[in-house]
Amino acid sequence: IHTMSAPRIKPLCGPFAWTAAELDQNSGWSVVLHADELACLDSALDVVMSRQIAWSSLTKSQFPLPELSQKLEAISNELEDGCGMVCLRGISPERYTADELRTLWYGLCLHLGIPVYQNSQGQLLREICNEGEGVGKRYGQMTSGDGVFLSSRARTASTAELRFHTDRADIVGLLCVGRAKSGGETRIASSVTVHNEMIRRRPALATLLYAPIFRSRLGEEQGGGQMFYPLPVFGCREGKFTSHYSRTYVEAAQLLPEVPTMIDEQWVALDLLAELADEHCVESVFEPGDIQFLNNHVIYHARRPFIDDEESGYKRNLMRIWLCPPGNRVLPEDHAPLWRTVEADSLRGGVALEPAS
Repeated sequence: IHTMSAPRIKPLCGPFAWTAAELDQNSGWSVVLHADELACLDSALDVVMSRQIAWSSLTKSQFPLPELSQKLEAISNELEDGCGMVCLRGISPERYTADELRTLWYGLCLHLGIPVYQNSQGQLLREICNEGEGVGKRYGQMTSGDGVFLSSRARTASTAELRFHTDRADIVGLLCVGRAKSGGETRIASSVTVHNEMIRRRPALATLLYAPIFRSRLGEEQGGGQMFYPLPVFGCREGKFTSHYSRTYVEAAQLLPEVPTMIDEQWVALDLLAELADEHCVESVFEPGDIQFLNNHVIYHARRPFIDDEESGYKRNLMRIWLCPPGNRVLPEDHAPLWRTVEADSLRGGVALEPAS
């Protein structure tokens, strides 16, 4: 197993290394839109709808938000240089048609970054909700001695718990359109705090996570190319931290005969990571209109299992976007298998498009 030199494995200090108590004292992560700002959003939306511009072809200049410019700049700064998360409230989804809400959400997000694809067919917005039976056949599954193993994408389309993970984009934005009857709480932890605590308790395990661990592309890219890749869980370059983690991708890779078998200590390290995220997370219920922006380099997120009751009007539904913001951070060279380009202020993230046949 490759290990890094001791000086590089050290705790990181800053607002991104937060605990739940420290988050309570930071007002920058909780933002409310006021009446004039909501009116600004509606004004931009009215113009776009009157011109019959499809949300998917919308540009930032076609959706001007002058009254929101300072607040949007503060959100960008909090995401990159602050705690890495922002909760934005004030929008009322019931005021809009489905198409209007997509347009408003997409137009707002254009002011925070460039949307990147969420699947190989070029999806830019994805509704995260329970899609019923057959999600494995639609979004990827493998059969092993233990039964059927669902891809990460398939699991998001069920009512099941989602373990702590990161998405494959610099920023993930989630707009709550509808809430569950019960459960579905969102859970957020600082991956920097998890990293620091692991160094404090079990430094040898933290060191293991700076070395590559194989991940599967199950449920992401379709066909062509190698369906697994090596990627460290932790990385740091020029003082900027990054963690990319989803245990599902790791477990799926271990089902492939070509992938080297992980050693026990690597599994112990991943177990400890999950325990520490659980220990240091904050938990909340998504209400309709709530928006969450997360910097995937410094934040892990998870969700509790949930129960819908559509007859009573309860169906958990989040509209997800993946963004590449201007001024994104530099990444370590060994993170290129996922991000393709690791230099700062570069267009990256998302899923590569399927080649034209």
